[in-house]
Amino acid sequence: MNMRNPVKIILAALILVAAGRLCISAEEDVNVPEMNKPVDAAVIVCKGMIDDGLYNSIKRRTELALSEGAEYLIYEIETYGGFLESGDNISKYFILDIGDRAHTVAYVNKEAISAGAMIAVSCKDIIMRENTTIGDCAPIQMGGTLEGVEREKIESFVRATFERAAEANNYPKALLKAMVSIQTEVYRVKNIETGEYEFFETKQLPTDANEYYLEDKELIVGDDELLTLTASRAAEYGVARAVVKNVEGALDFLETRDEVEFLRPAAVLKTNWSEDMVRWLNSPTVMGILVMVALLALYVEFHTPGVGLAGLVAVICLAIIIGSKYLIGMANWVEVALFIVGIVLLLVEILVIPGFGIIGFTGIVCIIVGLFGMLIKNPPDRFPWPQSDFDWQLFTYSVISISLGFMGFLILATLLAKYMPKMSYLSGMILLPAAAKKGTEMEVNLTMPPEGRQVIIKTGQKGEAMSRLRPAGKARFGEAVVDVVAEGAFIDKGAGVEIIEVRGNRVVVREV
Repeated sequence: MNMRNPVKIILAALILVAAGRLCISAEEDVNVPEMNKPVDAAVIVCKGMIDDGLYNSIKRRTELALSEGAEYLIYEIETYGGFLESGDNISKYFILDIGDRAHTVAYVNKEAISAGAMIAVSCKDIIMRENTTIGDCAPIQMGGTLEGVEREKIESFVRATFERAAEANNYPKALLKAMVSIQTEVYRVKNIETGEYEFFETKQLPTDANEYYLEDKELIVGDDELLTLTASRAAEYGVARAVVKNVEGALDFLETRDEVEFLRPAAVLKTNWSEDMVRWLNSPTVMGILVMVALLALYVEFHTPGVGLAGLVAVICLAIIIGSKYLIGMANWVEVALFIVGIVLLLVEILVIPGFGIIGFTGIVCIIVGLFGMLIKNPPDRFPWPQSDFDWQLFTYSVISISLGFMGFLILATLLAKYMPKMSYLSGMILLPAAAKKGTEMEVNLTMPPEGRQVIIKTGQKGEAMSRLRPAGKARFGEAVVDVVAEGAFIDKGAGVEIIEVRGNRVVVREV
């Protein structure tokens, strides 16, 4: 028997075993899980009044962050609230639109009050900075109080919004309800089986002593209180997931809990200057001031010669009002067109057509309808009329701001009319009032009253055009230079003119 054969067999077996181990090692290497890739997170700052401007800004920045691959969206909240409709829109956007696309986190940097609490609980997690607060979302109304059925009608909607958030994000429903309704009394009771605390309204308190420690129940919110929680209390009651020192602490908490690793530093997306400007311009205070300045500038323009600085200021203010309303979706193209047509018709009536008739009346109607439509959010094909309680709330805010602006205009216009002509350095900026005389004679508004005196002119009096009348301009009659309006065609500078009508501050001439 050949002894080499067993040796060959043993060598072949060893080679096969070695090859098998190499294959197994290679397979194990293939199946070794890779380390988790870093996750991208974006911090989206939400400060100031909650309105449609902030809602649109949040949507823009959120979509930008998602397009860049962000998987965690951290909303840095610092607000005392604002419009409930805007808060509800943000809440629905967080829960329904992006809830499945990213992990939303509300980081309360200072306070999340009223509608701020609404958008905070709409995120999957709430993380609060030390010594901050959240809660107090009872609806209020500017210029009045909500009572009875009217209050319950709005509160029921707000409660439903908070309950939707509690169900979607696993927050204590009874506590969130107590942030809205002052009649809600809430107790904390310990579950015997799980050892966890649960929250119940008085009418829903459990009665089985074998399931809960009923004797040790703790009153959290009385029936005469509205729930507002500090950061430590919110964490204790399960409203906040954690209390941290800063945004970095929030990121550290999420990394530890979710076993992820964030790319550092996290991108911070703030509102841009144009968004801040539009929101500022649409605030009730600024809107009232713009209305007051526009009306005052128009008043000064109609009482001064020619077209000057006051008219330019009025146009700028009106353009800002219309433009800002259009940018936040309050004004549609139909309302803007109506407003502009109304202005044009009114100018035609004042500058071209003698007297005041159907053109001027139509212009005023167009202006009122256009302005009224800008106070209500509606599509171009729908009549502008408040449909919901929130529409009425927004409409009321706008009407109050415009009314305050109009009152300010009346006060300032009265002061200007009384004192401006008496000020020597301002007397040349305002036209002197017309006074009726015998027959066809009248004292008219003068651009350059000689030595402060009023000069009497009358129909039929002839003079010379000091500027091209297109159709308004200036003409000289003796010593006086008067603002006039040409009848019919334009009149060139230096042409002879004749007064054919004097009505108040309006002097109509024709070429001779």
